[in-house]
Amino acid sequence: MTLTVQTRYAIDPQTAKTLDTEGLRDHFHVGGLFQTGEIRLVYSHYDRLILGSAVPSDSLTLNHVAETGTKTFLERREMGLLNIGETAEVEVAGARHRIAKGEVLYIGMGAGPVTFHAPGRFYLLSAPAHRACATKLVTFEMARHVELGAPETANERTIHQFIHPEVVDSCQLVMGYTQFKPGSLWNTMPCHTHDRRMEAYLYFDVPEGQRVFHFMGEPSETRHMVIANEEAIISPPWSIHAGAGTAAYTFCWAMAGDNVDFTDMDMIAMEDLR
Repeated sequence: MTLTVQTRYAIDPQTAKTLDTEGLRDHFHVGGLFQTGEIRLVYSHYDRLILGSAVPSDSLTLNHVAETGTKTFLERREMGLLNIGETAEVEVAGARHRIAKGEVLYIGMGAGPVTFHAPGRFYLLSAPAHRACATKLVTFEMARHVELGAPETANERTIHQFIHPEVVDSCQLVMGYTQFKPGSLWNTMPCHTHDRRMEAYLYFDVPEGQRVFHFMGEPSETRHMVIANEEAIISPPWSIHAGAGTAAYTFCWAMAGDNVDFTDMDMIAMEDLR
């Protein structure tokens, strides 16, 4: 088994202003995640969120990761898993959970080793935790579904909330994904920030040959990065986070920080964007 861990350090918005495209991507873009037979993790210093992937050819076990400074990965952490591949099983604390594409498994602090079985294609998100919550599989039917947007503004979409206070108890991790209707491209505009929480995105189900333009930065100093299928973004608390695709797409969002209130947003007026 191959385990790879990168570390991304937090930077302030003034420093971000000085970065060229390559510099922005070095700090905030995550590519090459999904490699068969490997677990790949990125340790972010924004709220200590870890994002990553597990693509088992047979089985892969996530247990000890030196960067956490603990004996086991989940000793002081919780985790959410989204399967973006075929139906597969994940084993936690002696229980096997069968996870279909688009379903999420929440794993509580102290659960021990996690074993991923083929043919799954798992996106992983983990945040520090101060209390243990019950491990729970959240099926598509169990998730909270919110319809937003309109064809006229090219943002007709469904927000699927999986790790959310109304769905499953968690310590600080909030997680779900947003799917766009055909012909709709924009997320989220007008945009917002939330200085109390960081966020991470995985863009997936992006059609072959298409791209998503991810917008970040302070409202008065916006920048963009071009994102391909199954690539991720680390979004700092001080930054807007919006995107527009050349075709409809899906993105997984996750947040960690002071609270689990999904609506905790500081809205930015369109006329204030630069």
